Amino acid sequence: MHVNGDRQFPSPLAAAMTVRFECIGEDGVDFEPYESFLTADETTEWFRAWTGNGELNGDGFRVFGQDGTGGNAALWLVREGRELVEQPVVFLGSEGETGVVACDLGAFLWLLADGFGPWEAATSYEPEPDWAPLVNRDLVAIAEQFAPDCRASAAAIVAQATREFPDFDDTIMKLCR
Repeated sequence: MHVNGDRQFPSPLAAAMTVRFECIGEDGVDFEPYESFLTADETTEWFRAWTGNGELNGDGFRVFGQDGTGGNAALWLVREGRELVEQPVVFLGSEGETGVVACDLGAFLWLLADGFGPWEAATSYEPEPDWAPLVNRDLVAIAEQFAPDCRASAAAIVAQATREFPDFDDTIMKLCR
């Protein structure tokens, strides 16, 4: 894995983000994907602004989308030497929300298929009282194609990620100024 390497999405993420582009606003999920990862400079600028720490760089993240308030979803490059698809998916919200929402890209595909976006998973509550997640058949097909062994409910995916990375919030908050 090259920290400042290719900024193109891995195939599973590219496929899922294409579907997300098609249903922005239709499913109640507040998530707008990018067409590719933010550049290294854009990621560093975002991470410095988010933490208030001008000494940091964004090399530990691959940002691939945002919610309507500007919170970002990213792959967190914490598993040294592992491929992008094996890295956890995190959310850093515009109001300081943080969360590991999936242990890897395969689990994230099932989270999306189950009708949740990064914000909904990270905040662990429904954005509107009458909101209910909608299973997306196209995203289910993508998850079945790329991650058939990762099938789980959104609740199970978030719980597993939280168990595996319980210190994510503390890790990020220590970087803040």
